[in-house]
Amino acid sequence: MNRRAFLQAGAALTGSAALAGCTGLFETEPRPIGSPPDGVYIPTHIEGMEMVGTGRHGDYAFGLMYSYPHRFWNINGDSISTTEIQDDDDIHLMASVWDPETMTVLPETGLSVEIYRNGSLVSQEAIYPMLSQPMGFHYGANFGLDGDGEYTVTLSVGALPVRRSGWFEGRFSEATTVEIPFEYSQQAREEIMFQRLDDESGTPGAVDPMEMGMMPSSAAPAEDDLPGTVIGSGMSNDARFVVTVLNTPPAGIDGDGQYVAVSARSRYNRMILPAMGLEGTLSSGSETVYEGELARTLDPDLNYHYGAVVDSVESGDELLLRTTVQPQTARHEGYETAFGGRMGGMDDVTVAVE
Repeated sequence: MNRRAFLQAGAALTGSAALAGCTGLFETEPRPIGSPPDGVYIPTHIEGMEMVGTGRHGDYAFGLMYSYPHRFWNINGDSISTTEIQDDDDIHLMASVWDPETMTVLPETGLSVEIYRNGSLVSQEAIYPMLSQPMGFHYGANFGLDGDGEYTVTLSVGALPVRRSGWFEGRFSEATTVEIPFEYSQQAREEIMFQRLDDESGTPGAVDPMEMGMMPSSAAPAEDDLPGTVIGSGMSNDARFVVTVLNTPPAGIDGDGQYVAVSARSRYNRMILPAMGLEGTLSSGSETVYEGELARTLDPDLNYHYGAVVDSVESGDELLLRTTVQPQTARHEGYETAFGGRMGGMDDVTVAVE
C-alpha cells in the first residue's frame, strides 16, 4: 500500500485519523533522522489519533483528541528547542478551536488545559500552538494521567489578540471555558495506528492532510478562492506568501485606499502559518508607496492573513516582504527546520505587479 492510500485508509477508521511527526512509545518508538534537511521533509512515520469529543461555548467550538506522547520542537524568537518524552507522559493531547458559524480555525487564542478525575486535578498546562503536516495548526502537549478511567478535560481560551475584520469584527473578544468528558485506557491508546515511512523519510515533501471529520481544516484558501485580485506569490524557507489586493479594506479595518493581504501557508499542504512578524515595502519605481507592518488579521473570507491599507497598487509596482519574526508555533517532525526553524530566519520575498 502506498503512502497516499495508507493515509486515506487510516482516515476512514472510526475514531482515528492519520497524524505525522510524532514520537510514540513501546513498539512505536521512532528512528530519528540523523541530519534532517532544511525545509519541509517527509517524517519518519505517520500515526493515528483518537477523537475524544467536541464542545461549544459562546463564539467558540472545540475539538479534543489524543495520541501517543510526542517529541516536538518549540520556537522562541529565532531559537529552537526540543521537548522530549518524559517517563510519566501517557498521551499527547491535542485541541482545535474554531468559529462554528464559518468553520474557520482560530489561531492565537491561547489555550490552557486542566484534567480532572473524580473532581481532583490530575494535570494542568498552557498547551502549545503547533504545526503538523497532516493536521496543520492545532494546540498540543504531553500529559501524564492517573491510569485507566474517566476524566474531565477543561479547555480555556482567552480573547483573540489579532485584528478581526468583516463578520469577525467584535467577535472572539471574551475568554471562555468548556468541559469535555474523556474516557482513557492504555489498551485503546496502544491500538492507535502507527506506520513507518522508512523509504521516504528525510526527503523533501509532506504527508497528505488528514480528513478532519467534524472539525475544520486549517488550510488557507486556494488562490482562486481568495477575494480581490491575486497579484503574485513567492517562497521563503518553504513558506508560500500569496498576495491579493482588494479595492477597499474589509469592514473593521481603518484607512482609505486598497487593501494588500498576504496569505502565508505551508508549501505542500497549504496550512496557515500564524504568529509571524511581517513587514512590507511597496515601491513604484523610485517612490515608496507604503512601508510598514502587515498586521495579523482574521477575516471570514481571507482567513488568517497579514494585511495593510495602501494608497494604491499599480502595474509595475514591487512589493518586498520581510519576515521579522518566524511563525511562533511549535513544530512536529518534518516541519522543525522549515519556516525559519533551524535557519533562524526567512528570506525576503519580492512580488512584481504585472
